[in-house]
Amino acid sequence: MPYPSTVVRGKILWVYAIPFIIMHIAALLIFVPYFFSWTGVAFFLFGINFYGQLGIPICYHRQLTHKSFRTPKWVERCFVINALCCAQDTPAKWVAWHRIHHNHSDHQEDPHSPFVNFFWSHIGWLLVENRGTHDISAYHRYARDILSDPFYLFLEKHRWVWAMIYLAHALVFFWAGFGIGYAWGGIDAAWQMAWSCTIWGIVARTVYVWHITWAVNSLPHLFGYRNYTTDEGSRNNWLVAVVTGGEGWHNNHHFDQASCTVQHRWWEFDMNYYFIKVMEKLGLATNIIPPKHLRWAGRKVTTVNEGGTPLEELSEPQETSAAEVSETVEAV
Repeated sequence: MPYPSTVVRGKILWVYAIPFIIMHIAALLIFVPYFFSWTGVAFFLFGINFYGQLGIPICYHRQLTHKSFRTPKWVERCFVINALCCAQDTPAKWVAWHRIHHNHSDHQEDPHSPFVNFFWSHIGWLLVENRGTHDISAYHRYARDILSDPFYLFLEKHRWVWAMIYLAHALVFFWAGFGIGYAWGGIDAAWQMAWSCTIWGIVARTVYVWHITWAVNSLPHLFGYRNYTTDEGSRNNWLVAVVTGGEGWHNNHHFDQASCTVQHRWWEFDMNYYFIKVMEKLGLATNIIPPKHLRWAGRKVTTVNEGGTPLEELSEPQETSAAEVSETVEAV
């Protein structure tokens, strides 16, 4: 498959490429004994769940992109701040790119189809200028609902703010490690623990979350099984599902994009959905969109198209076919 027609071949986006290179090189420091500590590993594990899961699949993906559930604004914005600590760009950009993917999945204008090549779908699409994704008109077209929020519009206009958020949370990890090390062994142990917690809890965790997020774009469009016949190459990949809390059940998601859950068989465990259900019990999540078979059973719900415009869901079943798979419609 050819590259998207809007890609400018050979024009590297250094604003992405340079941080990627630096972070990947810095992440190799986890193999240096000085930077190892079990506290650092604990910070790593904490970070991939607290930041990686709450921020990206739960907030950026299910809440902001697909409107699969709602939370009070203060909860939503806390989740967005978590997502910014994963260094995956602003809400408007992330949402717009993902909605473009759903509108053109595995066709030429898909920003990251692996049918171009695997490297392209995993990371290459971020490193080359694409006038279809890195363009203000695309953000207004596909993420108008996000930009209508003053907080998200502010983040888009002042990109240095989310960079400062990322730096601030890195400093929290550094000084937390310093304090722990000082309490255990004095000043030398403090510096060693501070750098250990930073390398493991910030650098390695960020790179890891990058790759498991990118893996959803690449691996489940090539490897796995299909529960549904859809008009693109999405598959259910158990490995990606395990490391992302459920996002690897990708064929299920492409079949039913509005649903808050991707668990269509009992063993297709969707940890992210169960977290959202816990939030519901606590009164922090509402308007959780059920799967199609429940919506078809007469439970009419209001979902939204990929531009944020309300769209009433059908209450009667249709045959499973490629034509009815995607509930996304192109924003006006």
